[in-house]
This record gives sequence, C-alpha cells and structure tokens, in this order.
Amino acid sequence: MANWSNPGKPRSCPKRGPPWSRPATGSRARWNFFWGIKAGFAFVGLMLGALAAMSGRLPGQYKMFVVVGLVAAGFYLPGVVLGFRVKARQKAITHSLPDALDMLVVCVEAGMGLDQAIYRVCQELSQKDPILSSELRLLTLELRAGKSRREALRNLSSRVGLEDLGSLVAMLIQTDMFGTSIAQTLRVYADSMRTKRFQMAEELAAKLPVKLLLPLMLFIFPTLLIVILGPAGIRIAQMLSGMSK
Repeated sequence: MANWSNPGKPRSCPKRGPPWSRPATGSRARWNFFWGIKAGFAFVGLMLGALAAMSGRLPGQYKMFVVVGLVAAGFYLPGVVLGFRVKARQKAITHSLPDALDMLVVCVEAGMGLDQAIYRVCQELSQKDPILSSELRLLTLELRAGKSRREALRNLSSRVGLEDLGSLVAMLIQTDMFGTSIAQTLRVYADSMRTKRFQMAEELAAKLPVKLLLPLMLFIFPTLLIVILGPAGIRIAQMLSGMSK
C-alpha cells in the first residue's frame, strides 16, 4: 500500500509471501514465540530421528534421510498449520466485509463520524462475524490510544493481509486526504465487493460438476451398476447352473 501520509517518502509496495511469514502480523513477542515453536518442533523431530536411527531398525543409508526429513517436517509443520488458519480467517473476513461496509454506510449517512461508525459496526458484528469484529475493535482501540486514522488503517491492512481490505484502506486514506464523501466511497466499494463475491459463488458453482465427476465414477456409478445388473447376473448364473445339471 502506498505511503499516503508522507508524499516525500517513496511509496512502499505490499510485501510478498503469506501473512504469517512477516513480523507485521503481530507484536515482536508473538513473532519470536512463533519461531520458538518452529524450533521446538524441529528439535522434537531431531530427537525422534535420532531415536529411530539408534534403534537399529533402519538401514544405514536411510538414517540420515529420516533424521533430516523429521527435522524439516517439525520445522515447517507450524507454518503450514498457521497458514491454513490464516486462510480460513481471511475467508471469513472476505465473506463479512460487504455487509460490514453496508452497515458502515448507514452509520455514516446517519451523521456519525467514521471512527464512531467503525465502533458501532464492531459492536453490531460481535455475534454474527466475531473475526471481523475483533479486527475492527483493535482498530478502534488504536484510534483511542492516539494513533492517527491513517496509521491505524494501515495496521489493519497489514494484520489481515487481504488485497480487498488493502484497497479499501487506500480508498479511505485518499478520501480523508482530499475530503471527498466517505459514504459514497464506501457504497461504491461495497457494491464492487458484493459483485466480486457473487462472481466467486458463480465460479464455485461452475466448478462443482467437474469436482463431482470423480466421486460419481468411483462410488455412485459402481453402486448403481451393482444394483441394476446384480439381479440379472444372479438370474443368469442360476440359469447356467440349471443348464449344466
């Protein structure tokens, strides 16, 4: 996301890689704790590999491969698990974002300021969409702690790591800079998000027949053939056995 707060500085692009691979996803203590978990799992893999190598049940040429494989598996396993959880969290936020934007538009048009509207939406979503509500609550706490709106919005985009949310943050920062209508900006972006979600649903529906083809061929069609041709096969076997007698 561009650095809109200081035009004199070079604009920075979003960092590559999964969100959990960057320290920006949380505090430095959490980042160090995550790497400690990775090191701990790698150490457990090393111990298991050493025990397997010393057991004498593995051929000599495979001992090193087993040890290295277990260490690598232990080191990368926390990242894989965390990556799946991050994707699930991002998917939930993407699904909830259009509705949250609609509520934000209603609050802004009712006369609330943007900060108050964000807090009200955070309260309304606490039961229905707790993940997005927690992110908005953290945004509200940063604003109350004295951070500027631009910095708090950038922190929100950095924590979540979603392209759609990053675009929304950039639009809000531009709106704040140039003094344009926040409600109109939110309404337009909410419509585009809803259209995108509808297109994603259509894409998933179009992929469904292809995904069902393999289960049908492996499980449904053989069962139907057994049910349909089974009685006929039994009758034919009985007739052949009667003719042989």
